[in-house]
Amino acid sequence: MRTAHARARHQADPQRFFTDPLASKILHLDLAPDALLPPSDDPIARHNIRFVAARSRFAEDSLASAVAAGTRQAVVLGAGLDTFAHRNPHAGLTVFEVDHPDTQEWKRQQMAAAGIALPPSLVFAPVDFERDTLAEALDAAGLDRTRPAFFIWLGVTPYLTRDAVLATLRCVAEHTAPVEVVFDYYLEPSSAMPPELRAAYETATRRVAEFGEPWLSHFTPDGLADELRAMQLDDIEDFTGPELLARYLGEPAPDGDADADVFGGHVLRAGRATAR
Repeated sequence: MRTAHARARHQADPQRFFTDPLASKILHLDLAPDALLPPSDDPIARHNIRFVAARSRFAEDSLASAVAAGTRQAVVLGAGLDTFAHRNPHAGLTVFEVDHPDTQEWKRQQMAAAGIALPPSLVFAPVDFERDTLAEALDAAGLDRTRPAFFIWLGVTPYLTRDAVLATLRCVAEHTAPVEVVFDYYLEPSSAMPPELRAAYETATRRVAEFGEPWLSHFTPDGLADELRAMQLDDIEDFTGPELLARYLGEPAPDGDADADVFGGHVLRAGRATAR
């Protein structure tokens, strides 16, 4: 819900760089654009909303490049209320949405209530990790391991243990054909983080824990890159939030410690161009 709200609120940003006309519809929001904007004096909220938009823009741009190279299968892990499958502009691209069956049923209800039809190119791949594995869910949904695939995994890794994150990435890496994945992750908060941002980070940490979904994992760029190379996902691009925002807002990339003024969110693309 919070991620969908961020995408909806970004639509009212005068510097909008990611378009998702369905984000507010799926939430049944009927608000004036000004009501969707973060308070003008809240730079943290503005940054977080733009970061959510930037990671989606990067993922969908990267997917478009993969489609141009011949990929016809996309997998959205932990899809939640993501709307890409309903905005899919790529003829012949099948989109597999992976999530808990209860979440998928809730999404179906939200879509029906909003009058948004399910496209024929969308395939739900329900997975209950108490009983199923990701590989089993994808096989049951019809993912073809002999054809290239592109995985999108946004807003999930902080809520999983390190072992669970790496196990999921290994499952992606075991795809027989060429494969790519875009996902985001968090660093430990920087020692250079200003006090007001440190306080905001600690507040956010406490809030998600109170919701019953605490942040459980952090990574370093070098350590994560080593893990990915060991899985043969050695084509790697890793961006900080400020670097992505600079790209999409048409601003110079930040100098120095790009994570000193934010919560340390990174967006990473990793891939393997050859079959296993």
